[in-house]
Amino acid sequence: MAGQLDGKRVAILATNGFEQSELETPRDKLKAAGAQVDIVSPEQGEIKGWDMKDWGRPVKVDKRLGAVKADDYDAIVLPGGQINPDLLRVNPDALKLIKAFYDAGKPVAAVCHAPWLLIETGIAKGKRMTSYHSIKQDVINAGAKWEDSQVVTDNGLITSRNPGDLEAFSAKIIEEIREGKHQRRAA
Repeated sequence: MAGQLDGKRVAILATNGFEQSELETPRDKLKAAGAQVDIVSPEQGEIKGWDMKDWGRPVKVDKRLGAVKADDYDAIVLPGGQINPDLLRVNPDALKLIKAFYDAGKPVAAVCHAPWLLIETGIAKGKRMTSYHSIKQDVINAGAKWEDSQVVTDNGLITSRNPGDLEAFSAKIIEEIREGKHQRRAA
């Protein structure tokens, strides 16, 4: 696995309340594959995760949200949890960044509740997707075709259900980054 993503850069967009494993597992797998991974956040310093039933460990923020652009990276990863995507989906800069990755044909990966961000940007409409079961109807109402699968990929859009799917989710992100840009019709 080492060296598969040498020279590739990945942004993980998160704020306080991200699901701990949904940020750390993809981050660690991507780094192990050779990617440079930056934690991007509207916050400065550190953000704190949510670890199942209580606050988790802090994670260092590498780049401020306003200081990055999709051109700087090869892919974006959106961890879930309930708090993190709910805060980000009302942040216009976060939505603009996610949409810029998608419009550039770069892999966009969302797990658990993070598909809320794909709904908010309009990306979900007409796509095959999965999500945490409690937001299944939100995904369907946004015009997506919801599937109960570990990982669903639709032309570089990668979605997963929950922390139990993180191995498959991370492997699919690596595969999609190796494939490169995807040609897409406008969302």
